[in-house]
Amino acid sequence: QNQAPPGLYTKTCDPANSPDTPDVLEIKFERGVPVKVTNTGDGATRSSALELFLYLNDIAGKHGVGRIDIVENRFVGMKSRGIYETPAGTILYHAHLDIEAFTMDREVRKIKQGLSLKFSELVYNGFWHSPECEFLRECIGRSQEPVVGTVRLSVFKGQVYILGRESPRSLYNEELVSMNVQGDYEPADATGFININSLRLKEYHRLQSKVTVK
Repeated sequence: QNQAPPGLYTKTCDPANSPDTPDVLEIKFERGVPVKVTNTGDGATRSSALELFLYLNDIAGKHGVGRIDIVENRFVGMKSRGIYETPAGTILYHAHLDIEAFTMDREVRKIKQGLSLKFSELVYNGFWHSPECEFLRECIGRSQEPVVGTVRLSVFKGQVYILGRESPRSLYNEELVSMNVQGDYEPADATGFININSLRLKEYHRLQSKVTVK
């Protein structure tokens, strides 16, 4: 029930006292790695990994972005309350998720997300140099090959807002998903898809004596 004292935070300001004007940033990714950040307001750019990260720390910090207050599970079993500040990391996290969803195949991304959970567990528990962590880094790195492009976002009052994205490896096809343009499938295809998938559900409920299949 106890709220963290204000003086505990050193890298982020209180969002209530943050600027009333957002910073709009464009972050460029290559193979899933941020390689350039541009502030569209004043034209400032950063490219090297360290300078890019420090710059995002400054921008996110002044807008109160990156504060978390959580109860976590330590390796030895007990729960522990943790209060953290991850200003730059929060911006990069949201930007990377967006460009990844835009460029990565759905099924590959599902597997990668599962690997990411295990990877974070290994890192948290201190197993960076383990063979299993090395293996996961190789797998995750392979998944990032198509993650190329630029994400445009706004940083404001403790939040990161995604505004748009572009990529030469985009898997988004506006005509294919449009309701107004004929795609590569017919309405009858959807009916067949629904019927096939419903067979399993009908059989399950028949065996559960919940429905009667004609």
